[in-house]
Amino acid sequence: MRQARLLMYSHDTYGLGHLRRCRTIAHSLVDYFDNLSVLIVSGSPIIGSFDFHPRVDFVRIPGAVKLDSGKYASLNPAIGIDDQISMRASLLKQSAEVYKPDIFLIDKEPLGLRGEAKDTLVMLKARGTRLVLGIRDVMDEPQKLAAEWDRKNVIPALEDLYDNIWIYGLEQIYNPLKGLGLSQAVKDKMTYTGYLHRSASTSRINQHSHKLLEDVPYILVTTGGGGDGVQLIDWVLRAYEHDPDIPYPASLVLGPFMNVNQQNTFIDRVNRLEKVSAVTFDANIEDLLEGAIGVVSMGGYNTFCELLSFDNPGLIVPRTVPRLEQHIRASRAQELGLCEMLMPEETYDAERMAKALHNLASQSKPSEVHIPGLLGGLSVINMMMERYLRPEDSNALPLTVVSS
Repeated sequence: MRQARLLMYSHDTYGLGHLRRCRTIAHSLVDYFDNLSVLIVSGSPIIGSFDFHPRVDFVRIPGAVKLDSGKYASLNPAIGIDDQISMRASLLKQSAEVYKPDIFLIDKEPLGLRGEAKDTLVMLKARGTRLVLGIRDVMDEPQKLAAEWDRKNVIPALEDLYDNIWIYGLEQIYNPLKGLGLSQAVKDKMTYTGYLHRSASTSRINQHSHKLLEDVPYILVTTGGGGDGVQLIDWVLRAYEHDPDIPYPASLVLGPFMNVNQQNTFIDRVNRLEKVSAVTFDANIEDLLEGAIGVVSMGGYNTFCELLSFDNPGLIVPRTVPRLEQHIRASRAQELGLCEMLMPEETYDAERMAKALHNLASQSKPSEVHIPGLLGGLSVINMMMERYLRPEDSNALPLTVVSS
């Protein structure tokens, strides 16, 4: 009896968000169904640093990076971006041809990076594969997203190719596709799942490189991938340098994509502070979140889900360029009482951050705000997959639910 097969695509040109979201969904599904396997096609250069369930595997396609100009470049300087995209598109299509998925789930980019997933979508559509687009709760401000999707010719794909659109959030918090003039046919494909619940890992192998975590309450400071996290880390460090009486130590996770020279500079400063420790990367950051008395972050999608899941008082310092995604999410969350937001400014005043850190542990927790279905995303996705793959007759593909 052949296992049901889910193919996931994560373009991964910047940070860890797309990969970590796909991994979370994949693990939830294989825990829920005992004869489902998942293959993730990803451009992340550090996908091998994460552990995966035995029925979740991955194919790493050549990496690309988004430049400050908005253009893309190959991570391999010897290969031009056009050749890189051709290789990525070919590897994705070949993987789909061999794997023969029952469902193809694309994360965020409807046609893939520079359209690299379109041929695979068309091929699988012709085979009868169910095509699903999954997008986060906030994409960007409506005008910018409309212009971007118009330039990429995305709307026809939503109309003609995709069977379903999953939105990993709640409509009462934010509608990421508002202002796009979508047809009713596209709107009918949309399902708001709620946010994706996270749990601590069963293994803590990588955790204790932090010097301050043994039975001591701490503030966790995380930048996600870290490529754009320099200002946040610098601001927190200057706060501890300015005010040694901040009541809790800080544990910094700099991020694997932060510039190495900048990482070394920060670690030198950390070594001169009694109340601060740092690591570059922790694949099991959920364990660190579970033990934190408060979290300082930039408010990316995954970190926001983790704040909700571990019920951490949160201080979000959102970036505002090149997208307003983090600012929109943090603003709405602050309005609802789910976290506090501290807007970055030119001076990054150390006293201002120190005051926020003094107050962090006494902030309200997200659980004090009751929003039905807030963290129901994984359960909803499991139920939708059951509906897609439930046998309708004796010849249909069987799928066994092992937990609920």
